[in-house]
Amino acid sequence: MKILVIGGNGFIGSRLVIELRDSGHSVRVVDHGEPRHDLDWSGVDYHRTSLSDRFALTRIFHGIDVICHCASSTVPSTSNLDPVRDIEQNLIGAVNVLEAMRASNVRRIVYLSSGGTVYGNPRIVPVPEEHELSPISSYGVVKVAIEKYLLMYQALYGVEPVILRPSNPYGPGQMTSGLQGLIGSFLGKLAEGSELPVWGDGEVVRDYLYIGDLVGLIRLAIERPTTGIFNVGSGTGCTVNEIISELRRVTGLEPQIRRMDGRSFDVGRVVLDITRAKQTFGWAPSVRLDEGLDLAWQWVRQRRS
Repeated sequence: MKILVIGGNGFIGSRLVIELRDSGHSVRVVDHGEPRHDLDWSGVDYHRTSLSDRFALTRIFHGIDVICHCASSTVPSTSNLDPVRDIEQNLIGAVNVLEAMRASNVRRIVYLSSGGTVYGNPRIVPVPEEHELSPISSYGVVKVAIEKYLLMYQALYGVEPVILRPSNPYGPGQMTSGLQGLIGSFLGKLAEGSELPVWGDGEVVRDYLYIGDLVGLIRLAIERPTTGIFNVGSGTGCTVNEIISELRRVTGLEPQIRRMDGRSFDVGRVVLDITRAKQTFGWAPSVRLDEGLDLAWQWVRQRRS
């Protein structure tokens, strides 16, 4: 199968690219950045271009069977600072992808939305896919808008979308200097002896999913002729304070905490109902949080050495 990964140089995308290549698929990447240096890109057809260049996308999409869209230029904490830029780069970019798909006659697309932001502050936990969408960040609003465009193009033009709503992925390969990814950021700060920034009382609950489990589900969504919307998470919740306690055990280091006021765009509690993904794909997360944190810490230490 010929698969194109948009955002293939990012944390999720890069791990997916290697998984697909090693499974025998022909893999093409679209990303705006140079290939990261911690991976072997042999056999991967890598294209540096922007999602604003629809004509380049149409040319690159030629002959592709399935597209997986993993890219986003913002995170919740940055999206509200410049919503116009968020719309221009992410929403318009996604519509350019859909138009290029039409022009190059590509029908199937797997889109990574956001299980942590599209629901807003949920009324029900665990949160099912049917829950109302009430995002409180521009990041979440744009994700919802892209989902709606995917469904519109399905109804009007026969596009076959799979919309995945991942929780909070973590694990080897997650950059420690980024704005997104609490676990990766905390591990990096522990390694360098810096304080861990905690907004609010640390009781915000998130659903953390090991990267290998997420990539496994994405691969199933790519390989099977399925459409629909699916939550992808661990199905369990963990507070920031609990994560810090686990990191203390994993690293053997005593974290220094810097407490700050809570942020208005932070959803208080999100745990995803993953029943639909389990039933449809026969998938279930297999890596426990303690195991995943051990693997992530090993990767951070190896990278620093």
